[in-house]
Amino acid sequence: KQWYQRRVAITAGGPALYTVYPHGSTDKLPYVTMGSGSLAAMSVFEDGYKVGMNEEEAKKLVRDAIRAGIVNDLGSGSNVDITVIKQGSVQQFRPYEVICKKSERQGDYTFPAGTTAVKSSHDMVPFSALRVTDEEVMEIS
Repeated sequence: KQWYQRRVAITAGGPALYTVYPHGSTDKLPYVTMGSGSLAAMSVFEDGYKVGMNEEEAKKLVRDAIRAGIVNDLGSGSNVDITVIKQGSVQQFRPYEVICKKSERQGDYTFPAGTTAVKSSHDMVPFSALRVTDEEVMEIS
C-alpha cells in the first residue's frame, strides 16, 4: 500500500509556517501547499486567503484548497483531513470531508501473459542486464 499526504495550513500571526523541499530550499509564508496537487491548492489560497480569518473561514478555505488538489490530481486520494493547532491544543478532523468515494471495480482487469504482443525483442534489454555506471550520493543537511 502506498500512502500520500498533502499538507495545507494557515497561520494567523504568532507562529509561522515553513516549507522545506527535498532539495533544501525553504519558504516562509502565511499559507503553504505541498504535493502533487499543490498548484491547484495554491490557486485557491491566492484567491481566498485574507488576514484575520476566523477558524471556520480558515477551515473552509483549507477544505476548498485540498478539494481542488484532489479533483485535479488523480493520485491525491479522496478525503480532506484537517488539523487545527492552537496554543495548548491540537484537534483533528479526520475525515473533515469525503470528496470522492471509491467505487467498486465493474469488471476483471487481469490479463493473461502474452496479451500484449511484442513485435521485436531486438531492442529490449532485460532488467537484470542493467548495471549502474555512475553514481552520486548527495547529503542534504
